[in-house]
Amino acid sequence: MPASVSTASPAKRKRKLAKPSSSLLIWGAVIILVVAAVDQVTKFWAVDALTGQPSLTVIGEFFKLTLVYNEGGAMGTSFGSSTWYLVIALFIVPILLYYLYLYRGIASFAIPLSFICGGAIGNLIDRIRIGKVVDFLDVDFFNIDLLGLQIDRWWTFNIADAAISCALVFLLFKVLFHKPPQLPAEETSSPASHSL
Repeated sequence: MPASVSTASPAKRKRKLAKPSSSLLIWGAVIILVVAAVDQVTKFWAVDALTGQPSLTVIGEFFKLTLVYNEGGAMGTSFGSSTWYLVIALFIVPILLYYLYLYRGIASFAIPLSFICGGAIGNLIDRIRIGKVVDFLDVDFFNIDLLGLQIDRWWTFNIADAAISCALVFLLFKVLFHKPPQLPAEETSSPASHSL
């Protein structure tokens, strides 16, 4: 028998193929570290370059760099003190890591969860270090006038917020609109599939 031919039974091969890949955990760790590091480096730059300065115009009124310290949560929310947000973040990060481990075999879940975790850690570092989050990306997307909520300019945010928001939007679309692939008829009706 040629060396390249597997001697494993079909059931063993299927179990081996179904085993979650640990390589996504390595990629997940890399993404988490890169997002948190880029977030922190850009925040240090923003504090150094923008403290005591007016907004720095990048693309007219559409995109500016404006230093803001946020003691509340994302999108200007303020459900409690900065300490409350710190405790919530300390609670959420281990949960994100658990789900990243749980979905380590599914790239479309593991990668967005890694971006969310990296962003959460980036903002958590700020809360531990200075008690508030450094925001500096100031973008004017569109005005919001809905149910008494009136916003003339988008909330100032940072790299961590962008990573979290983009990954959450991706996951939302994935959950709402993605249909899992169906098994071919012969696989679902074969005797081997019923015995597993």
